[in-house]
Amino acid sequence: MVDRSYLDWPFFEERHRQLARELEDWARQQPNYQHPVNVDDACRELVAKLAGAGWLNYSAPAPRDAADRPLDVRSLCIIREILARYSGLADFAFAMQGLGSGAISLFGNQGQKDDYLPAVRSGKKIAAFALSEPEAGSDIAALTTSAVFSGADYVINGEKTWVSNGGIADYYTLFVRTGEAGAGGLSAIIVDADRPGLEIAERIDVIAPHPLARLKFNECKVPKTKLLGKPGEGFKIAMATLDVFRATVGAAALGFARRALDETLEHTTRRRLFGAPLADMQMTQDKIADMAVAIDASALLIYRAAWAKDCLAGRATREVAMAKLHATESAQTVIDQAVQLFGGRGVTSGEKVEELYREIRALRIYEGASEIQKLIIARQTLSRSLKGTDK
Repeated sequence: MVDRSYLDWPFFEERHRQLARELEDWARQQPNYQHPVNVDDACRELVAKLAGAGWLNYSAPAPRDAADRPLDVRSLCIIREILARYSGLADFAFAMQGLGSGAISLFGNQGQKDDYLPAVRSGKKIAAFALSEPEAGSDIAALTTSAVFSGADYVINGEKTWVSNGGIADYYTLFVRTGEAGAGGLSAIIVDADRPGLEIAERIDVIAPHPLARLKFNECKVPKTKLLGKPGEGFKIAMATLDVFRATVGAAALGFARRALDETLEHTTRRRLFGAPLADMQMTQDKIADMAVAIDASALLIYRAAWAKDCLAGRATREVAMAKLHATESAQTVIDQAVQLFGGRGVTSGEKVEELYREIRALRIYEGASEIQKLIIARQTLSRSLKGTDK
């Protein structure tokens, strides 16, 4: 069942509705990448397919004119929602091309954009975003990986972990310390994967398989032309990039939740219990109602946040945090209810709801765990209260 009624909401323009229709038709025809034997090869294949169909034009767009916004968040959210409903790995492949190139789209100079963004759109370069460290994940200001300027190069030493696309990426958007302690001492640098001194220290296996790695930098020299923005702007660049892509994490969670409800409706109307369809039981209907409400609430928060990012001046940090928090937490509940209604089938490897159960868990952690989103929401709400405004 494909419910497109939400596309009638005033958050969207006709181009968004057309995008959803075209992507839905394309995604329906793609193979299922559940439990691929070689996840690296599967991701490379998916990047190539997404590029060939033109969908990566949205993750690293070419501006039509000087006034064009670099990233349309509503389009990104629609794409992630639809891809996630069909394939978690396809959603991952699309999302990482966007996240790994987002800082370049937003802050790169023309030379950097020319060097990387066309290759991302065409699938010739796989992108990655390297922010977290073993002792610094949620607290970005505590990063210790250093980049010291020497001659014409930055010399990088340190370690990054939980790097999605680690091991298959052609370049990494890397956040490093170039100055004093705290947020003001951070910078962003583009590091090509073949630079001497960059090592894939460890591949990391997770419950929903995708390329993930720990990186080590040992006297890794990178030309100063790879610096994004100015020295000391790394925290700003990281936050602005996450402000765009956190809303899309919520959209992916929404896609997972919608698929879980679809699977539940099909199962409960066919499965008979005590001589009647499982869907006729009041307890089943209670769960289905909760699932439907949670999904619509998430969709409203996600597309409000995306609309705010696209259409209002400035950042939409509070709206984005609310969308990411609610969508990921409620999707976990929706999928858990689906597994429960499937009974033994729900925990059987190969069942879609079992796959969704594994896929959703990481979304409550990466790009800012739920606890961090609550801190952001509380601080933004308190700040508005102190300023005497509820706008």
